[in-house]
Amino acid sequence: MRILIVGGGTGGTIVANNLARRLSKEIRTRKARITMLSASDQHMYQPGLLYLAFGQMTPDELYRDQASLLESSIIFHVDPVEEYKIEEKYVVTKSGKRHNYDVLVIATGSRIAPAQIPGMTEGADTFYTEESAIKLFKKLREFEGGTIAIVVGVPHKCPIAPVELVFSLNDYFKKRGIRDKVHIKYHYPIGRIHTIENVATWAKPEFDRMGIEYETLFNVEEVDAENNVVKSLEGTETAYDLLIAIPPHCGMEEIEANNLGEDGWIPTDRHSLLMDGRDDVYVVGDTTNLPVSKTGSAAHFEAEVIAENIASVIKMGTPVRDYDGKVYCFIETGHDSATYAMFDYKNPPDLTNPSKPMHWFKMAYNQMYWTSVRGLL
Repeated sequence: MRILIVGGGTGGTIVANNLARRLSKEIRTRKARITMLSASDQHMYQPGLLYLAFGQMTPDELYRDQASLLESSIIFHVDPVEEYKIEEKYVVTKSGKRHNYDVLVIATGSRIAPAQIPGMTEGADTFYTEESAIKLFKKLREFEGGTIAIVVGVPHKCPIAPVELVFSLNDYFKKRGIRDKVHIKYHYPIGRIHTIENVATWAKPEFDRMGIEYETLFNVEEVDAENNVVKSLEGTETAYDLLIAIPPHCGMEEIEANNLGEDGWIPTDRHSLLMDGRDDVYVVGDTTNLPVSKTGSAAHFEAEVIAENIASVIKMGTPVRDYDGKVYCFIETGHDSATYAMFDYKNPPDLTNPSKPMHWFKMAYNQMYWTSVRGLL
């Protein structure tokens, strides 16, 4: 059984390691083989980028060698896939090599697409890449007062990120002693301040307490970088001194180029995590078109289901689990407190009051993540 995993992020890595342990006997007897193809030899802890933007982490803390995170029985190549021949059950990589498979797991993730909005690339800062997070950190250090506008494109990775950004900005400028000189205005594209109703209900009084101005039904039309103005499709506009954007995201270009899914999102069965119309192609993490958060925790829970089902199909001829939409998100509510949201397809999150112990649990998880992607946590 040839199992091919494309993508070395959270979802792909957990699937690979989980399978390697479940199929250790089959791998030793050469009845199974696991191969991973990745675009990079490095693995990034993406939630750390927000900490990087506030000087709470350094770039080197975000990375590990991908090979060091994989079980030794996994065949690993840095050679990204460019062609998917789903009907013929093989892929072709950048180097021109062909990899045949019996089971394919696509875990290619997502990418920011600020160019979808005129002026956003030139006029807005963000923290979704190492380079942009460092640039934002330098600007925040130099900021002495004025209006910081936050705008949100959709869809985007980590739906809690805009709320965490607001709390972090509030604390950052309080600690610098200039919070009274900084006006923070938050814009959100729907009729409340977060897409998850319970999160919006919880966050609104917190924003009021911190003195955050907010405008809902603000879908970004363009950023006028010359005049420092961001305009909405609804006809309103906000002048700013610093604009921080949560940029819209797309799936990877290769997914769209191979006609696997519009905008790079692959149509995926919400329970089996199989690509629609296929029984040999699984999709995990950001690559899916599922109505769940594009977060590492969603990828983690999905990966466990996929690995268990592939192993059980090999051993027993049938899958044994369904994915229930489970997501667990930490929510940083400043630099020394946090809460969390846990929910699934049927149950909305029920948020608890922020606390310092939850913040330290989150900080501990920043280190435990590396154990998590090994599939040991």
